[in-house]
Amino acid sequence: MKYYIIAGEASGDLHAANLMRSIKAKDAQANFRVWGGDLMQAQGGILVKHYRDLAFMGFAEVIANLPAIFKNLQLCKSDLLRFAPDVLILVDYPGFNLRIARFAWEKKIRTFYYISPQVWAWKKSRVRKIRKYVERMYVILPFEKDFYRDNDVDVDFVGHPLLDAIENEKHHLNAPADFRKKYTLDKRLIVAVLPGSRKQEISTMLPVMLSAAKTFSDYQFVVAGAPSVPEEFYKQVACKLPFDIVFGATHDLLHNAYAGIVTSGTATLETALLNVPQVVCYKGSNFSYQIARRIVKIKYISLVNLIMDREVVTELIQKEMNATNIKKELKKLLISENRKTILENYRQLRELLGGAGASDTAATLMIGQIKKG
Repeated sequence: MKYYIIAGEASGDLHAANLMRSIKAKDAQANFRVWGGDLMQAQGGILVKHYRDLAFMGFAEVIANLPAIFKNLQLCKSDLLRFAPDVLILVDYPGFNLRIARFAWEKKIRTFYYISPQVWAWKKSRVRKIRKYVERMYVILPFEKDFYRDNDVDVDFVGHPLLDAIENEKHHLNAPADFRKKYTLDKRLIVAVLPGSRKQEISTMLPVMLSAAKTFSDYQFVVAGAPSVPEEFYKQVACKLPFDIVFGATHDLLHNAYAGIVTSGTATLETALLNVPQVVCYKGSNFSYQIARRIVKIKYISLVNLIMDREVVTELIQKEMNATNIKKELKKLLISENRKTILENYRQLRELLGGAGASDTAATLMIGQIKKG
């Protein structure tokens, strides 16, 4: 069968690639045409557009890049019609994907949605669009199933694909000694710094995150570099603060980290599932933040706290995300009793998410749904 898959970010590329791997195991004739990244391309997808050309964050930034966004939408629509897939699979990335969902519905192309947009947090009006334009939702967070059922949307909970990604990588991780030998000059414990994957958020987050590096000189600060961002960019925005950097090895880094300073997003959940005590940070443009605080209706910004429905990890947002608070919260993460509490909460988090197998479950359900006609 022919599958057209659209993922607009690095995390979507990872999860879509694992889904493709599972689909291929069940459909030997699978033919993929994709918007995504290197991982989807490695699974045999014909790459139309890389996510690095699609990632615009914040209200002001989206407005500034509207011409490029509309150009990409037109390209996607025409390419979708030429390919004529058996199914269109959308992966998160709602601003773009919901517009394509409407187009596909108008052209009678079947559409599945894998990894829900955060419509339960804001823009709940989008649920009506999903109900109309999307044949079936495949969700990865436990509370999303009830949310969609309450809104009369056909939905399956498949578990979280991060568990699959971590399970798949177990045999490809560097041993701790090898990791330190390759990436550090000494045996100091590692503080993982995850400043995001977009240049805009990296330039905002990284200097503040690294502000603790000189204070905690007994620890090595290692930055997880985004594959699409050159190393020179990190050096420019770091303001000569001390750090090491690794690319394409975020999970290796987290496996060997003692604590983490993490930008809000999927990375907070990755960090938790790899048992690294963390402080979660977010800082955007004041314009975007002032709009968001008026329309976002959730208690927390990190997935860890949202899933647990209580504060498991500290969140530093906007003005609270400063050098003083980073140092204070990092110091707490290094205290033994605090770490025990966090790790116990992480164990409960994994129980809520279920075991590995989300990609296989989603692939099985999707192929079954296609065959229903």
